[in-house]
Amino acid sequence: MTQNRSFKEYVANRFYNELFDAVSSYLEQNHRDLDVSSQLVRTIDGAELSDIDIKSVFVDNLPGMKIAFDVLLEAEFEISQTDRHTDRYDQKRRWFKVSCTGDLSCDLGDFAITATEEYNYRSRQDSPLSDSLVPIIHKEQLESEAKAFLEKYYQEALYKPMPIDPMVLTERMGLSIQLKNITSDFSTFGQVFFADCETEYYDKESSSFKKMQVKSGTILVDPDAYFLRNLGSVNNTIIHECVHWDKHRKAFELERLYNENATQIKCLVIGGIKDNKGKSANDWMEWQANALAPRIQMPAEPFKARAREYIIRFMRETNARHTIEVMEQVITALETDFGVSRQAAKIRLVELGFEEAIGTYTYLDGRYVKPHGFRKGAIKVNQTFSLSAQDAALERFFNPELRALTDSGDYLFIDNHYVYNAPLYVQPGENGKLDLTGYARSHMDECCLVFDMTITSKVADKYYTACFLNREPSDITFEIKYHNGYQNAPQERQVAMRKKFQAEAMEILKQMTDDPEQCMELLLKWRDMNYTDLGSEIDRDPKTISRTVKGETTPKVETAALICFGLHLPPVISEKLMTVLQCPLNPMNSNHQWINEALHVKYPEPLWAVQEYLNQYGVEI
Repeated sequence: MTQNRSFKEYVANRFYNELFDAVSSYLEQNHRDLDVSSQLVRTIDGAELSDIDIKSVFVDNLPGMKIAFDVLLEAEFEISQTDRHTDRYDQKRRWFKVSCTGDLSCDLGDFAITATEEYNYRSRQDSPLSDSLVPIIHKEQLESEAKAFLEKYYQEALYKPMPIDPMVLTERMGLSIQLKNITSDFSTFGQVFFADCETEYYDKESSSFKKMQVKSGTILVDPDAYFLRNLGSVNNTIIHECVHWDKHRKAFELERLYNENATQIKCLVIGGIKDNKGKSANDWMEWQANALAPRIQMPAEPFKARAREYIIRFMRETNARHTIEVMEQVITALETDFGVSRQAAKIRLVELGFEEAIGTYTYLDGRYVKPHGFRKGAIKVNQTFSLSAQDAALERFFNPELRALTDSGDYLFIDNHYVYNAPLYVQPGENGKLDLTGYARSHMDECCLVFDMTITSKVADKYYTACFLNREPSDITFEIKYHNGYQNAPQERQVAMRKKFQAEAMEILKQMTDDPEQCMELLLKWRDMNYTDLGSEIDRDPKTISRTVKGETTPKVETAALICFGLHLPPVISEKLMTVLQCPLNPMNSNHQWINEALHVKYPEPLWAVQEYLNQYGVEI
């Protein structure tokens, strides 16, 4: 199914004569009651149809393969008045509604017209189908559609948390599953057949495609999916195909009316739709299957009830103070209970209002970002507190608002977050490396900046949500933008503490001259250190540092930066010292750019943590 098929066009071509006759008969029987006016014909004694133009067809989904549809058409006809002196005629146009029924399983061979009337209002379809005979399902209807599916095929899952067994489901739906390698590149996980046919599968032993016979209602699943993906993803693939069978058989039969060789819907079940503009019938079918499958696997009420049970239980068992502390355990337990993937359980939790799950299982810069939580509603689905070091640096470089916040040293980049630099939120962690406090991780909206995310690679909006909530390694490319997202000011005492520190730093800055020795003496005294202490801190001979400061040797940028990091200098002071030591950073030099970034957002960290940060970008100091 590679193109949109139009049911309206099919009806217009195949049933033109029947529709013409229906309107003609109506005019013949009801010409005196027509809702038309004419200056030529005062009394309508006859009406003769000359042509019809089909404008729209509105389809209602009926049980099985039956449909009911209203055909709206514009009729061109002639009205006449006959008297003893002369006949009068006038050409008129009027819209009519012709109500019809038919069964797609017999190619509409039982087509019937049930009513014909002048069109005054559009009838309401209880279960509308598009012009391509794809169900019209709005986002807010997804939960009810998933519930209706389960009521039809798997009622027990609505009353008790349980995994949906795909083998049981397919048996109840009259479907069968076969395991075959579908493609050589593993690009297709699932495929459902709507008609008996011959199809190809990939034989790995011979590295070639071979043919096989399949019956209608067969779902092919690539067996390698069980090894390359987790069981939850495989279950999702099968249920995805079951949704196609339940929801899209009529769309497939329309395709068959145009193309008798059509046999299947073949899905690249890897998420994403090519574009959000001008979606095709295939796009809508994929969106519906992608959206409904996890809702069927994790029905709202049982899933929420079990999630609450686990939250209460794990918080009690671990003496946790905040939900975020146990959310990973909750996701893992739900993953097992419902037979789904970890990512699917996480997304479902967020959809159902457990926003604490957003901050779990996030991977950036090749490492795991610890769980974090925030006030409900604090950020939107396309916003984040977490970003890669490269995104952080680029956004700070291009965004003057963000640069103003970080130039003062008020915000540090810790564990992939821009966090307010205060003891309530930042603490020494392992080996002295700074880390977010437990309070900070549970109150991210209070202390961390928020960033907007847009996706720059060609995937659809409907895939965005999954990507935003599952920031794991993938081919998806994000664009991160600072959104002035410091939405809730830190607590007043924390702000007051920062202001006091800033005032102290500015006082030191005022005392610094252009004399390197004077500056170093001032800064060492401020930090209660001497050259020996500093040498030990940055692994340099104190005499070497002294000679550098006195101008007896030409200092390198890296050495000057080491001194700044060893003294943990705030950005405004390190910038002054680098200039005094005649080692200004060159903004055109990529190494210097990263050193500058570290001087702004990593300066309170121990030197080894700074070096670790810089090493990942090939910068050594």
